[in-house]
Amino acid sequence: MGPPMLGSQDEQWIAWIARGDQAAMRALFGAHNIRVHRFVLRLVRREDIAEDIVTEVFLDVWRQAARFEGRASVTTWLLSIARFKAYSALRRRTEAPLGDEFAETIEDLDDTPEVSLQKSDKAGVLRACIDRLSREHREVIDLVYYQEQSIEDVSRIVGIPENTVKTRVFHARKRLSELCRDAGLDRGWP
Repeated sequence: MGPPMLGSQDEQWIAWIARGDQAAMRALFGAHNIRVHRFVLRLVRREDIAEDIVTEVFLDVWRQAARFEGRASVTTWLLSIARFKAYSALRRRTEAPLGDEFAETIEDLDDTPEVSLQKSDKAGVLRACIDRLSREHREVIDLVYYQEQSIEDVSRIVGIPENTVKTRVFHARKRLSELCRDAGLDRGWP
């Protein structure tokens, strides 16, 4: 007899993972790794760090599946773990001093043809405008519009009240609309 049937496929996988089912772990990873990776990459902005964090997130899931209480969706749980790990990585990175040799190897991308082409592309312009938002505003825009999380789930992931999430989304959309207009996009934020 298998494990008890839970509400969603994700919850079933978590229950099976808690019992050591590697196939369930592969299925959960396959269903969510791209979403978690994109979310983390938007936070840390470095592919190598994002890949390491995604690995850490799913290792934590393997180790802590039995602790999943189902108070939020599995996606919300995964993104919460990913957010914590991403900000921990960013703190570690900013605490590491930059040596002169390393600073000289940082490429200035402002004048490259690739960046110029990206700026002419509407999606690239929108991404550049989003990148100019504050960290808090960028985070809620990403979670609500790109990760398609509800206000309630964003509240859980970020650890702030729902009304604060709503306020941040309002102000983020307003600022994004201004940035898009200044960048020459025909339409503001939908």
